[in-house]
Amino acid sequence: MNLTAPALADRIRDGVLMALDAIRVNKVRAGLTILGVAIGAMVVIAMASTMTGIRATVTSIIERAGPKTLFVVRFFREGVAVDGDAVDRSNFWERFPRLSVEDADVLRKLPSVSDVTVREVGAGTVAAGNQTINGVAVAGLNPSWIKVLGGDMKAGRNFTAIEEASHAPVAVINPKTALLLFGGLDPIGRKIRIDGSPFQVVGLYIDPASMFGSAGPPTVFLPHSMFVKTVDFFQGWLTIIVIPKDGVAVEDVQEDVIAALRARRGLKPAQPNNFSILTGNKILATFNQVTAGFVMVMLALSSVGLLVGGVGVVAIMMISVTERTREIGVRKALGATRGEIQFQFLVEAATLTLLGGALGMVLGGAITFAVARFTPIPAAVPAWAVGVALGSSLITGIFFGLYPASRAARLDPVDALRYE
Repeated sequence: MNLTAPALADRIRDGVLMALDAIRVNKVRAGLTILGVAIGAMVVIAMASTMTGIRATVTSIIERAGPKTLFVVRFFREGVAVDGDAVDRSNFWERFPRLSVEDADVLRKLPSVSDVTVREVGAGTVAAGNQTINGVAVAGLNPSWIKVLGGDMKAGRNFTAIEEASHAPVAVINPKTALLLFGGLDPIGRKIRIDGSPFQVVGLYIDPASMFGSAGPPTVFLPHSMFVKTVDFFQGWLTIIVIPKDGVAVEDVQEDVIAALRARRGLKPAQPNNFSILTGNKILATFNQVTAGFVMVMLALSSVGLLVGGVGVVAIMMISVTERTREIGVRKALGATRGEIQFQFLVEAATLTLLGGALGMVLGGAITFAVARFTPIPAAVPAWAVGVALGSSLITGIFFGLYPASRAARLDPVDALRYE
């Protein structure tokens, strides 16, 4: 079938119009077809957007901390006690002692360590006056957190060691929180409530390394001593972030940290570490492994929706072939080739599934907006997810439309003209 560009455009236009007419005539069947494909596309968009947001957050944190930064955690699920060494998997994580602020104080005194901060994260409701934000990320940190994690104060100041020691109700917020609570007003010195407890805003923090711009998701930073008294969080998962001194190899700092913690915990030489030390590269590698599992789940869920849509394509196109048998006979009698007939029906099938893909993109975009708006995850629709959603929708229409299109193309013109 050799067609010029205008002729091809006419064929496609005719196929699209016939597909829309089929939707009008067979609303229920066409609706189920479109809905099935839409669910598949929606799953792709929503899950890809969420994973993109989570990965961007993890990457941003690691990049801010620096490539030599060590993260000391209670337990690492992938089984890494020291970056690259296997954990004794017979030990359940519940048996691993919790890390403490006192552990961080000991590590801070090591000669190979430049600075240390503790970090715990929860979520809470933050309010000021009549404005309320739900699901705000709240972090509990030491006063040295900016030196460790990067960034700077746009206005005001950071909380001090004295304020942390005295459990002072002070807070640092980011621009997104300030905008939602106070609009264009200066937030410094104003009162906020975190889960009902009053705090005074002393600083406005900006993370210049963040890929999400200066706004970022709404976040509040508290002295760790006040965080543990105020915020609802998973206890026992404190992270100690260690920055080596300039010129000191990360391996040397790692050995010093291990020796100090093993001594504090009274571990014998033959006993394995009951804590985990990670580098940024190991965290990213593990995160990629975890997200690979989510990709498989995403493909499985979207395949179910596309299969439902594909079955609908076969049903509605077979009905269309039956109803238009005489039309096909007339077209063949006037010289239409098998390829032209097949092409027309494939365009109709692809139009149905592309409509479903477009609807799925809209629904997935709405879910992405809700995740970004109401959670700390900066979800964003990646370009590749749009391509996958539309591409899989198109392929579904073509694949499942092949049989009805081939059947229409193989009809004998004489028998088709006699069809009643």
